[in-house]
Amino acid sequence: MITYLYWFAIIALATGLLYIIGFKLEEWKIASLAALCVLIVGFVAYHFHFQQVFVKQYGGVMTIKIPKDELHLATTWKDDNLWIENYNPVTNTCHFREYSRGNLLQGQVTIKNCNPLLRQPSIIPPNRP
Repeated sequence: MITYLYWFAIIALATGLLYIIGFKLEEWKIASLAALCVLIVGFVAYHFHFQQVFVKQYGGVMTIKIPKDELHLATTWKDDNLWIENYNPVTNTCHFREYSRGNLLQGQVTIKNCNPLLRQPSIIPPNRP
């Protein structure tokens, strides 16, 4: 819900600038430039700062697509970054991927022979005297 309020406020501010500067003062070039700047700054601020803050702290909206050949296992927050664990049954590896603000610093950890779904029986060594 907070995400929708944010975008409503950004669009309302841009529209207000168009109305006040463009319609009332009849400076349409300046109004268009000011509204465009508000939209660009709003988009950049949301994408690089507010998106994960809204989702984590205020119940915002965020969508992440899982790769086709992987199964989703878990999701967790570490500070303000989202970590997602997926399993690839073809390669038998687990992938932990970080989604940081703006996706600038994305980490990835790969665990080989992970097999979290226990598709294969585990091999137990025999007891030796």
